[in-house]
Amino acid sequence: MPEIAIKAEPRTEFGKGPARRIRREDKVPAVLYGHGADPQHLSLPGHELMLALKNPNALLSIVVDGGDGQLALAKQVQRDPLRGFIEHADLQVVRRGEKVTVDISVIVTGEPVPEALVVTETARIALEAEATNLPDSVQVSIEGLGVGAQVHASDLDLPEGSTLAVDPEILVVNIVAAPTAEEVEAELAEAEAEVGIERDEAEDEQAAEAGREAAGEGGGEAPDGSESSDSAESSPERE
Repeated sequence: MPEIAIKAEPRTEFGKGPARRIRREDKVPAVLYGHGADPQHLSLPGHELMLALKNPNALLSIVVDGGDGQLALAKQVQRDPLRGFIEHADLQVVRRGEKVTVDISVIVTGEPVPEALVVTETARIALEAEATNLPDSVQVSIEGLGVGAQVHASDLDLPEGSTLAVDPEILVVNIVAAPTAEEVEAELAEAEAEVGIERDEAEDEQAAEAGREAAGEGGGEAPDGSESSDSAESSPERE
């Protein structure tokens, strides 16, 4: 993973007022700490930091006042809940060759057998790897897997140089049976009953038809008035 150089300025004023002034200048208050050194309070360019942290495990090189860059990882990032811009960042100093633990994305590829539903139980997994060689993600193929198949953390093909930092028995992907039309209809009726919605017979029939379509059973008449085929295969649902 390449290093991303970011120029930083020392920050000498603290509190809500100075922090707001920094943000109005499109900068981000930050703290750089680690390896026994005193924490450094910094101001970072907001746009550059936002682009860099599109990858949450980006390896940053923080350059303060034109000095040598200090390698760091983002440990905690506070964002505005509505607009999404970064309000504050905690950065941890790392060293070349040092191993760190990070969470990376689990990317599911492939398709299971028909009538199967893919449930991703764990979307991110913790790995230990060298700070200068952190993976972005790990892929897991579910191509052709049948109902009842499971993928655990120990089954993942980890990037070179990485090791699991979690229980190897953690369930990552679960292949279950897709719901039938009756199950979809029953779940819909239960949800409506919980919020006090009452149906008439016409609505019940429409809901049943929607349930059959959701389950991939087809049936009914086509738009031109002819009967649609009941033999059409349903597409597997993905979650």
